[in-house]
Amino acid sequence: MCKQGEGRRLICVTQRSACPDDFLTRVGLIIAQRPARIILREKGLSPEEYEALAQKLLPLCEKYGVPLMCNGPVPSFTLPGCGAQLSFQNRGLPVSGEFGVSVHAPEEAAALQESNVAYLIAGHVFPTDCKKGVPPRGLEFLQKVCQNARQPVYAIGGITPERVPSVLQAGAAGYCVMSALMKAPDPVRLIQEFYSQEETIHEL
Repeated sequence: MCKQGEGRRLICVTQRSACPDDFLTRVGLIIAQRPARIILREKGLSPEEYEALAQKLLPLCEKYGVPLMCNGPVPSFTLPGCGAQLSFQNRGLPVSGEFGVSVHAPEEAAALQESNVAYLIAGHVFPTDCKKGVPPRGLEFLQKVCQNARQPVYAIGGITPERVPSVLQAGAAGYCVMSALMKAPDPVRLIQEFYSQEETIHEL
């Protein structure tokens, strides 16, 4: 059974292309709400552009005690001060700090039980525009991943505030949000809605 994480359960995954306003300002507001992590997912950048963007975010993340996880060009996996988010296929790449691995099957979670990966991201759980035409794996899939994992598991894919209680009841330590936080007119208010739903799990 996966371990429960400590503190906030929200991981923000960035997507500059979906951001209607200044990206750095928006992510700065999100970081100030102290989510569990920020995953910098900007695969369209060159390694140099990606590193420059990470270096702009790192001081803010350090100020608020929020780990910055890199998920971009391969050199980003060794950026000083940053962790890394790896695919299951790339789980053996050398990294400079803490790292997480994305999984898409319970068997993958089981295969990582003896590794030093810090957490897993499992998805996609619900329908999402990021995976149009691809059927979601559902809460039963999430529950099986959690049962096969030693590390904390974070759900991804179509997570809304209303779905948070069911995700946590399935055994997840938390959840990831990308498009919604990048597009929301008021990302701070949306984060507070997510945090409010985290509290309901204790009331059920």
